[in-house]
Amino acid sequence: MSAIARPILGEAEVERVAEVIRSGMIADGSTVREFEREFSAFCGVDHGVATSNGTTALHAALIGLGIGPGDRVLTTPFSFIATANAIRLVGADPVFADIDPETYNLDPAAARAVAAEEEIDAIVVVHLYGLPAEMDAFVDLAADLDVPLVEDAAQAHGATYDGTPVGSFGDAACFSFYPTKNMTTGEGGIVVTDRPGVAARVRQFVNHGRTDTYAHATVGHNFRMTNIAAAIGRVQLERLPEFVERRRENATRLSAGLSDTDLVLPVEPPPAKHAFHQYTVRVRSRDRTRLADYLADHDIGSGVYYPTCIHEQPAYDGIDADAPLAEQAARDVLSLPVHPSVSDAEIDRISTVITRYLT
Repeated sequence: MSAIARPILGEAEVERVAEVIRSGMIADGSTVREFEREFSAFCGVDHGVATSNGTTALHAALIGLGIGPGDRVLTTPFSFIATANAIRLVGADPVFADIDPETYNLDPAAARAVAAEEEIDAIVVVHLYGLPAEMDAFVDLAADLDVPLVEDAAQAHGATYDGTPVGSFGDAACFSFYPTKNMTTGEGGIVVTDRPGVAARVRQFVNHGRTDTYAHATVGHNFRMTNIAAAIGRVQLERLPEFVERRRENATRLSAGLSDTDLVLPVEPPPAKHAFHQYTVRVRSRDRTRLADYLADHDIGSGVYYPTCIHEQPAYDGIDADAPLAEQAARDVLSLPVHPSVSDAEIDRISTVITRYLT
């Protein structure tokens, strides 16, 4: 079956994990520090703090930037709910603006319009599906508002904007290493930043607010990554450019194969370089379920990311958002297999099956 996602793990990861196990130092330690240095260098920033998952990375980043109760954080309603949950978990409130219907990312013009009407204390911009948001516009907006900018890059490892890696534009950026992501540590996340004070506060927060073995300056969590996870991540990071290139090759081949259909295919507006965590098409909402069922009948996986906007979730009842474009996208989008394990033959078969269904 052509699955929608499949982690790629090999003997190199097994051997690195075995080394950690043999050392007896399986919790947070030197392997995590090495991974933090390597991943932050990959992003072109000075500091990295590894965490237990992408959600805790977002939570810790907001804490590190001083965001808390009473603050209002501008973000997208069309993302995994963790984007908004992290805002809520620090006691702040999300403020939603609509998306660009072509990229599915937060629309800078809509964000600026909302910021003109609402008090905003921070911005969290998401590089959805692996496509970088319009970072020049969001850097300018954050500067004009004099608020911190956070990149939620959970799906965008290896993506670039104007030749610069995502993760290097904001005051902090957060990545997830869940098994379905462009690279994995099993579970895990990281905060990267060029601001040493932010890095220090994040590191303290994810380690019980600790300043010494039994000295705790603040109330914190245990959001640490393990050496076992970091051992996997160090190998995966070495392979990340290869993984992203294969995703891009698969996406190009899939777009060529689907070019004669009426599906709305993914875009890559300059100067963004897409990492294709997901290859997401737009289907007429009345046809999406039938197409997904037809694909399943032919052993082809698919997924809807995301069927409900965050402001329409029960957990966010009472939060108002003027986001008709996000709501329409939630009704239309369908993601197809594009991960590195998908062969050329499988890509061609996916195109053939979909074309047959739609024509």
